[in-house]
Amino acid sequence: MTELPEFILDAGCKGYPPAAPACRAGQIAGHGWNVLAGDLPYPLAVLKRSALAHNLAWMQDFARRKGVLLAPHGKTTMSPELFALQLAAGAWGLTFATAFQAGVGVAAGARRIIIANQVVCDPDLDALDALLARHGDLRLCFLVDSPAQLALLQDWRQRRASARVFDVLLEMGVPGQRTGCRTLEQALALARAVAASGVARLAGIECYEGVAANCDSAHDIEAVTALVRRTAEAARRCDAERLWGAADEIILSAGGSAVFDLVLPLLCTAGLSRPVAGVLRSGCYVTHDHGNYRRYLALVEQREGLDASLRPALSVWAMVQSVPEPGLALLGCGRRDISHDIDMPIPVALARRGSRSVQPLAQQGEQGWRVTALNDQHAYLRFAPEGGGPVPEVGDRVELGLSHPCTTFDKWRWMPLVEDDGAVTGAIRTFF
Repeated sequence: MTELPEFILDAGCKGYPPAAPACRAGQIAGHGWNVLAGDLPYPLAVLKRSALAHNLAWMQDFARRKGVLLAPHGKTTMSPELFALQLAAGAWGLTFATAFQAGVGVAAGARRIIIANQVVCDPDLDALDALLARHGDLRLCFLVDSPAQLALLQDWRQRRASARVFDVLLEMGVPGQRTGCRTLEQALALARAVAASGVARLAGIECYEGVAANCDSAHDIEAVTALVRRTAEAARRCDAERLWGAADEIILSAGGSAVFDLVLPLLCTAGLSRPVAGVLRSGCYVTHDHGNYRRYLALVEQREGLDASLRPALSVWAMVQSVPEPGLALLGCGRRDISHDIDMPIPVALARRGSRSVQPLAQQGEQGWRVTALNDQHAYLRFAPEGGGPVPEVGDRVELGLSHPCTTFDKWRWMPLVEDDGAVTGAIRTFF
């Protein structure tokens, strides 16, 4: 990580104590701060170290048992510190969505990178060309899905008078959904064009199954299996025509955060002329969540016969700043602080003013505790004013779970790593 700037925390970072002197991130544990002691301002996004460690080990073990490789999607966190943990846990490489993100991954030490997106503009191609020139041990692939994109690559190479040959993955898509070849015929025609182009080498084939899933097992099995079969057939046909580039192995890859069990048949495709690297690109597993992925994971656990798997590691603590009427409390946390693109934040715990004791709300049966709306800096917490359950008071702290971690990470330049008792023992940064 020597290419990255030194990690300094100061009052310019949201969530850092404004009156505290600047410090190196590696020294933050020495302050003795605790999230529940009021040492840091609210709202505050935190990462629970024990849940992170569990998730890293669990997913790596799952991949090992299934005979596949992990290239976690770095766009989820854009955190070099979390990238380092994923690579140290055994990840084969990292995945990104843009050339900028890939540059952060390379600076963090990754040497196998998939850009799970089409690259089509000159500045991005220039950036990838420079990365590959600077790092002779870097293997980098991006997606192609059309002759028009291939023509842009050829035009770039001609105008730059470059000898660069890019490794690419052919993308299979779903009609009406996101990117990717819609038919097997389109895919094969493009694969042949790539093989003949001189500007690209076909390194493998990929798909993103998330566009086919809707969190209904019967539907998801059928829809994802159909995509997996088409993608595997495209790989067999490309193999039969010897359309691959010079690499010793063929990359077969899928997304894998929501229905990662259903793409395993693609990643373990056998009978090709070269060894297969089956690469799962799960990103959200590292922190999991309390909503969207929790629902999907419950179905994975049913299909796989698992008692338990991933744990939520990311949450946002917010303070009750007003209780203006019975049944309504306003929290100092809003759209600028927490995910809201899929579900509203989920109240998961309560810490009374001045106390470090945490009451898990899910175990109290407070079905009335719910966030119904967000403003830029406020959350509308509805609760039952009568009925025997706890009632929020001004100065209390509420821990908010979230749905879809990606869009919480991009709201914070840094997050503290905390122990189960709230002690701050480390920090991560983000590059958004």
